[in-house]
Amino acid sequence: MTPSPEPFRISATDADLDDLRARLRRTRWPEAEPVDDWSQGIPLAYVQELCAHWADEYDWRRVEAELDGYEQVRIAVDGVGIHVLHARSPQTDALPIVMTHGWPGSIVEFLDVLGPLTDPAAHGGDPVDSFHVVCPTLPGYGWSDKPTTPGWGVERIADAWVDVMAAVGYERFGAQGGDWGSAVTTELGHRHGEHCIGIHLNMVSVGPGRGGTDELTAAEQAALDSLARYQEWQAGYSTQQATRPQTVGYGLVDSPAMQAAWIVEKFWDWSDHDGHPEDVFRRDRLLDNVMMYWLPAAGASSARLYWESFRRRRPRGTIDVPSGMSIFPKEIFRASRRWAERRFTDIRHWNELDRGGHFAAFERPDTFVDEVRTFFRHVR
Repeated sequence: MTPSPEPFRISATDADLDDLRARLRRTRWPEAEPVDDWSQGIPLAYVQELCAHWADEYDWRRVEAELDGYEQVRIAVDGVGIHVLHARSPQTDALPIVMTHGWPGSIVEFLDVLGPLTDPAAHGGDPVDSFHVVCPTLPGYGWSDKPTTPGWGVERIADAWVDVMAAVGYERFGAQGGDWGSAVTTELGHRHGEHCIGIHLNMVSVGPGRGGTDELTAAEQAALDSLARYQEWQAGYSTQQATRPQTVGYGLVDSPAMQAAWIVEKFWDWSDHDGHPEDVFRRDRLLDNVMMYWLPAAGASSARLYWESFRRRRPRGTIDVPSGMSIFPKEIFRASRRWAERRFTDIRHWNELDRGGHFAAFERPDTFVDEVRTFFRHVR
């Protein structure tokens, strides 16, 4: 039976917001790092500046009003309520698309692309490129429920997304994702080709495979070198969340400064900027995203997706639905097309961009919209 959507609004209480400000103002700070860069983590001075702005100037009610401009529902799938933002196009024949965020992202990543995707004509585009956009929040994240039993890895989430899309009226749809959203989107293409007409990824998690490092191109060697740097210097968060999500959760749920630092460090690490995350992201938008973790106390529950998914060896079948890939130069890992073709059998669009990083829709909204439109023209 198709689940029924229940209308929903995100609304923090005044007590929640007062508590946040009080916690920020009484943060117990560590000493400053003894280096003049980010090599030991996000610098004290920046976290203090960010948290002062959060406590004294940031306006959460602005975000609630923005989200209220879209239909929001919750849909119960296997006993877990999924928060869904549904942005309908004025074009009734628009293509439905489910767009999935990852960690440390949220539906906030997509807010600046919803207008151009749903109503291209109002943004200088062609109405034939219109989408009905569905943005579910991953289980354990934001205002989706926190699963109380194990088993909610990317495969089960992909299965749940089919039910979510049916609940909002779509039996056939496209899918898009990066980070964990890429994994979920890939599984949609693998497991549900009867529903998913095509997938677009801005993170392609395929490597050279057995014997594939014998004759590397310069770009492939650079990608492997970048991955090695990530594993040595940037992957500590992943190991912690994949092995002890509960332990790190105590700090993330109790301290807004910790939650902000844990997240914003990654926006520095993984984005294409000139030395500072605010070269690319507006400060308030960074905090909008952090609030999607802080208000619902999702520090531990969001981390559990690593525990769920990294502990299991997943079958690696081919992806036979039409696929499109947009490879951004500052992505954590940049697959080559020949590596991707070993798993994705019907690549219709492949583009290696000049600028941009891991948070494609957030960093480069215009480029992201162009890439999504270009791929889905092949499958409409």
